[in-house]
Formats: sequence, C-alpha cells, structure tokens
Amino acid sequence: EARANLEHAERANRQMQAFLDEAQVKLSGAFTELAGKVFEEKGQQFEKNVRNATGQSRVEIEQLLKPFAERIKDFRERVETLYGNEARERASLQGAVTELKGLNQEMAEQALALTRALKGNAKIRGDWGELMLESVLRGSGLEEGVHYERQKSTRDEDGARLQPDIVVNLPDERCVVVDSKVNLVAWQEAMNADTPEAHEEAMRRHAAGLRQHMRDLGEKNYPRAIGSHALEVTIAFVPIEGALSAALGFDPNLQGEAFDRRIVFASPNTLMALLRVIERLWTRDKVQRKALEISDSGGKVLDALVGFLADFEQVGKRLDDAGKAYANARRRLSESSQAVIPRARRLVELGASGRRALPDELKPESGLDGILDEAGPVRELLGAAVDGDAKGD
Repeated sequence: EARANLEHAERANRQMQAFLDEAQVKLSGAFTELAGKVFEEKGQQFEKNVRNATGQSRVEIEQLLKPFAERIKDFRERVETLYGNEARERASLQGAVTELKGLNQEMAEQALALTRALKGNAKIRGDWGELMLESVLRGSGLEEGVHYERQKSTRDEDGARLQPDIVVNLPDERCVVVDSKVNLVAWQEAMNADTPEAHEEAMRRHAAGLRQHMRDLGEKNYPRAIGSHALEVTIAFVPIEGALSAALGFDPNLQGEAFDRRIVFASPNTLMALLRVIERLWTRDKVQRKALEISDSGGKVLDALVGFLADFEQVGKRLDDAGKAYANARRRLSESSQAVIPRARRLVELGASGRRALPDELKPESGLDGILDEAGPVRELLGAAVDGDAKGD
C-alpha cells in the first residue's frame, strides 16, 4: 500500500510538472503576443501624439507610458506568484512522499524486529519483552526509581534468589509485581499454520505454555518473598494483545485458574490502563500530602498569629500604662503644689534668665513686666546667681 501511494504520488508529480511546463509555454506565447500588440498600439498612439503635439514635455510622455509599465509589472508579479506557489506545492508533495517512505521503512523494521523476537532465542525474546514493558511504563507517566523499580532482587523462604521484572510502588508503602512472558513461538506458528489442524495444535501448545508460565509464577510467589506490603497478586504481562486474547479464547479455564493462583494476565492495553490508575493514585496521594502540609502550615500561622495578638495586647496595655505614667508625671510637673514649672516661671518673673530661649509655658505673664523692670538690681542679682549655678553644673 505504501509503494502504491508512492507511485501515485510520483505520477501526480509528473503530471503536475507537465501541466506547469505546458502552462509556461502558453503563458510565454500569450505574453509575447500581448506585449507585441500593446507595444504596437502604444507605438502608433505615441507617433500620433508626437505628430499632433510636438511640444509635449518629457513629463507628459512618461505619463503616457506609465499604464503600459504598470500592466507589465502586474503581469510579472502574477507569473512570479504562480511559480512560487508551484514550487511550494512541489516541496510539500516531496516532503509528504519522504515522510510516507520513512513510515513504511519504520513499519518494516518493527515487523522484522517482531519476527526476530518471536523466532529468536530466549535472550532475544526476553530483551524484546522488556523493551515493550519499558514502552508501556514510559507511556503511563510513572518515574523509575520513584514509582517503580526494575529487577528488584529478593529471596524466598528457602533462600532462593528471585528477581521480578518490575515492582510497581503504590501509595501507603504498598507494591505490586509485574513479570513479562515472551515465549510466543507456538502462537507465531499458529498464525502461520497452513491447515486448521496445525493451527489448533499450535494454539494448544500456546495455551499450555501460558498455563505453565502462570503456574511457575504461582509457585515463585513473588508477593510473599517481597513482604507483607506487596499485594497478593502478580501481573503476568503478555506483550502481544492478539497472543493473550487467542490463548484465553482457546482455553476458557485459563483465566479462572490464574485467578485461583492470584495471577492476573495483562496485555499492553490493560497494563497501560492499570498503570494509569496507579499514576492517578500517586497524584491523589501527592495532592493529599500537599493539603496536609498546607493545613499544618496554616495551623502554625494561626498559632503564630494568636501569639502575636497576645503580645500586641500586652504592648497596648504597656503603652496605656506609659501614657498614664506620663500624664501623672506631667501633672506633677505643672499642676501639683510642689510643681517645678510654676516655680521656674516665678524665677523668670524675678529676673532669672538662661542661654536658651524659653518655651511658652515658662514665660512670665505680661502684667508683671513693668514691676520687674523697676526691680532691676534684684533681676541682675538673680540672673548672676542662676548663671553661676549653670556654670557650676
């Protein structure tokens, strides 16, 4: 089908090239004819205009030839646009053909790899199965080392070494084992059988091989070897959807026996669905952990706010106490019987003076200024006494 598509594309390309060549010839002829006709008409008109109006200026001649130049310019632009579109379409067609060729080659390589895997030795089949399992794990969104571990080694009760292909971790420290089954030679023979008898015989061997693999997994009992945190089921991964469905359809009791032995068969599609569910569980667990962290941080913020409000209330009380103490001190300074400010004002009235300017509350009343002026000697004496005390300090 890919080769037919390629031939059809090449034939369409040749037809398109022939059409463009023919169009180019026709356009060239039409352009020549049109240009000659226009030039002849404009030449005759030009000669007539020259004969009738020999005094025309150069500007008038340019205006006469301007429409002809514009028509030639438009024609050139149309031709260039046509060739540009043709080149782009040709490049697009060539890219599509190249992509189709590459896809065909990739499909052929994948089919060849599958054939080699089915017909090769156990090592090749195992590597191919691990590659398919890795592809499913990559597509599920799980991260290696975080959500699953590859070939985690463990030992059973007898000390025998067990190494499952994949151990998928679940939230709450749980896990599930995934083991790959790739011995599908009998299924490949069934698909290529020439007679119904050979097909049935190959399918019988294929179902028997899958049952034996299931029993082996049941005897190994990976969950018991891993520990109590492992789920009590083992997922038997079959990398080819048709091989699994063919075996289960040929032997209906195979699925029930697998369930009795706590084995679950999974194709790439079913395993992908299961891993997507696990990925959603991890996402939900992450969201819940974030919610708990937010709740814990919010509680700490509330506790800190409560403590701050209590301290802020104490600050307010202390500010109130300080305000009351200030009011009492101020009242004692200016209103009590032993107040200093009235006595200082009295000293000013008697003539005492300092080096700094007096505030309004220490200035004497205006009615006493005349009396103090008459008591000049007393004022001078008191001023000298105050100055002497200030220098002594």
